[in-house]
Amino acid sequence: MRAILVDAGPLVALLSRKDSHHEEIVAAIKKIEGPLVTVWPVLVEAMYLLSTWAAQKALWEIMETGVVRLLDLDETDAPGMKSLMEKYKDLPMDLADAALVHVAAREDIRTVLTVDKRDFGVYRLPRKGRFTLLP
Repeated sequence: MRAILVDAGPLVALLSRKDSHHEEIVAAIKKIEGPLVTVWPVLVEAMYLLSTWAAQKALWEIMETGVVRLLDLDETDAPGMKSLMEKYKDLPMDLADAALVHVAAREDIRTVLTVDKRDFGVYRLPRKGRFTLLP
């Protein structure tokens, strides 16, 4: 079963009932069968966007219980992320998106749970084309 990458927006929406995407993300997650994975830059972005300790603590619990797993990134991944940020500099691409796109190519993952349809609609995987976007 293929993993599904999770962007920061869905993590924030899941934990904030005030978020305009909350219900849509909750419904989407209930339907997902594959494992959910993300990367450290996404976790950092989501923590920053969450406005309360209660929400941040809930995100820690999601990570600690393995509901969403962290994929490894190390210094060998930096050139690929840098290259992606340069390629998409006109958007511009942030570090979290660069890490997700890089890991998607590295791990052969094509599906992303995101509310950022604009940017992920532009990003392309080498030899694989477009991402499949959820929800």
